[in-house]
Amino acid sequence: MTHILVAGKLHPSGVALLNSVPGVTFDYVEEVSEPSYAPLIGKADALVLRTQPLSAATVANAGRLKVVSRHGVGYDAVHLPSLNERGIALTIVGDVNSVSVAEHAMMLILAASKRVLRGDRAVRQPAEWGWRNRLEAEEISGKSLLIIGYGRIGRHLARMAAGFGMEIKAFDPYLTTQGWPDGPVGAVDTLLEGLAWADYVSVNVPKADRPVIGSAEFAAMKRGSILVNTARGGVVEEAALVDALRSGQIGAAGLDVFDDEPPAEDSPLLGYDQVVLSPHIAGLTRECGERMAVASVQNVLDFFAGSIDPKLVVNGGNGIGS
Repeated sequence: MTHILVAGKLHPSGVALLNSVPGVTFDYVEEVSEPSYAPLIGKADALVLRTQPLSAATVANAGRLKVVSRHGVGYDAVHLPSLNERGIALTIVGDVNSVSVAEHAMMLILAASKRVLRGDRAVRQPAEWGWRNRLEAEEISGKSLLIIGYGRIGRHLARMAAGFGMEIKAFDPYLTTQGWPDGPVGAVDTLLEGLAWADYVSVNVPKADRPVIGSAEFAAMKRGSILVNTARGGVVEEAALVDALRSGQIGAAGLDVFDDEPPAEDSPLLGYDQVVLSPHIAGLTRECGERMAVASVQNVLDFFAGSIDPKLVVNGGNGIGS
């Protein structure tokens, strides 16, 4: 009998899949916090994990755990060294959210360029109606877009932005060395070159040891340009972004991810109405939520059946189904 711990609310289709499989039992904790599921980890053979952390301390108490299945593609909050030390596999879902994230990035580009928050306020507060005459809203047609990270999300975004008549280039050192994909989007040689060229910048890369966009990168951008980040908190240095907004070097921004989630109530970012904010939901559409729930559960079932796709396994573990 395989026992699965589900930590975080799943789409009903994911729960239905669990209920349909003979020989499987599960605990289901809807609250998204580590303390809420940690007391149950000791009897779990598998963990389906939403966005909450998985610390080394919790792994140490997981005596039966063989696989952790992330409900998504990122695993910043998972203490991977402790899983590796114990030979516990970590899996991610496949390409289930790239269209959703690209759509969200496109929405933020449009919302930031049109200063949608200021426009909304101008209608809700009649005294602000005259804001319309300041002509702050911008067209994106004919403007230049730099996509940092040209994987699935970046390529979907390029296709969408092209439909709005944008001129598009991308920066992706990995693809530059491995071979740039065929298509109309060309590569820039350096990040600073691309930033100096772009009217709009969309960040679509994993979190690394240091921010991809910091003070030097903001200084290289066109004055008044627009930044969108749907990648991860920490990819853009928030303090440097605040400075760039304050000085007008960055004209507007669209942010779905933050250093701290949720941001502190006194975060300076909350004070800028040319900044459109969303609560890390780029990949959380109804459709994508269902795909991720089913895929994360299926990864556990496939792992124990010995049929997991190796491309979905982040680390080695002790072997499939062990």
